[in-house]
Amino acid sequence: MTGHVAVLGAGSWGTAFAKILADAGRDVTIWARRPPVAEAIRSRRHNPEYLPDLRLPERVTGTADAAEAITGAEIVVLAVPSQTLRGNLADWTGHLHPDSTLVSLMKGIELGTTRRMSEVIVETAGVTPDRVVVVSGPNLAPEIAAEQPAGTVVAGTDDARAQLVQSSIRTPYFRPYTNDDVIGCELGGAVKNVIALAYGIATAMGFGDNTRAMLMTRGLAETARLGVALGADPITFAGLAGMGDLVASCSSPLARNRTFGEHLGRGETLEQAQAATRQTAEGVKSCLAIRDLARSHGVEMPITEQIERICHEGMDPRLAVDLLMSRTAKPESYE
Repeated sequence: MTGHVAVLGAGSWGTAFAKILADAGRDVTIWARRPPVAEAIRSRRHNPEYLPDLRLPERVTGTADAAEAITGAEIVVLAVPSQTLRGNLADWTGHLHPDSTLVSLMKGIELGTTRRMSEVIVETAGVTPDRVVVVSGPNLAPEIAAEQPAGTVVAGTDDARAQLVQSSIRTPYFRPYTNDDVIGCELGGAVKNVIALAYGIATAMGFGDNTRAMLMTRGLAETARLGVALGADPITFAGLAGMGDLVASCSSPLARNRTFGEHLGRGETLEQAQAATRQTAEGVKSCLAIRDLARSHGVEMPITEQIERICHEGMDPRLAVDLLMSRTAKPESYE
């Protein structure tokens, strides 16, 4: 291995993550699907599609050839939309070094299989779970690109690999913490996208802080219920990968799922909201997979259920609110 890092995906988070790696002292190659974007990164240190005002460090280069980026890389960072991971990784696997560490930046659950992203990586790349590390937390790319202080969680079952990634992304403005709860960190990142959609819908409908606070806290409760059913540590959901990510995604207008939800809350169709935002809102597709995963484990996730109905069954958000508020009264329980 050469020791360089490959970042596969030139979206806003992939681009910002490449900057973090370079600022931490690593040489980075970003793979961009579109050759003009790769050329702009390589020749002008600039991504014209995402974070266009960011000048990338000299240690960052770009390519439209995935094999060129991956070959010899010590760390391979996967930063593509979650529903495209399996197909992309199947094409890339043959170029991986036998001991490379695979890092997932993706926050979603795969449609059809209900697999977490680390599980998709293990299955598709044919690697052992200890080679996969997950990065999750309140990581809004524009703020990090501006070097505003932020923290994140680096989760992996192999502590040495988690520490390798931790040391590779630690900068004066970016503070990573290690954790061995991969399940909890991935679920926190995936479900918060759905809750952020609900938060955006409620905001656009004119509801105030009480409503929005209820959505965040009860959203965290249903995330934790599912996590515990799958073997996660419930304490994880009180940390950066749980509450931290949820608060950032719900409260910030920079968060794409919240923004997408606002369009839905104003009465736009799914297609109109997609056209207006022009970015992937992972929660729109993942809500289907999360709903199926919850049902298969007998876990109630009422907010997720209603978001799925709004996004994919055309339910009026006002009816969804009525259904949530008319549920049977019960104790506040996190079991």
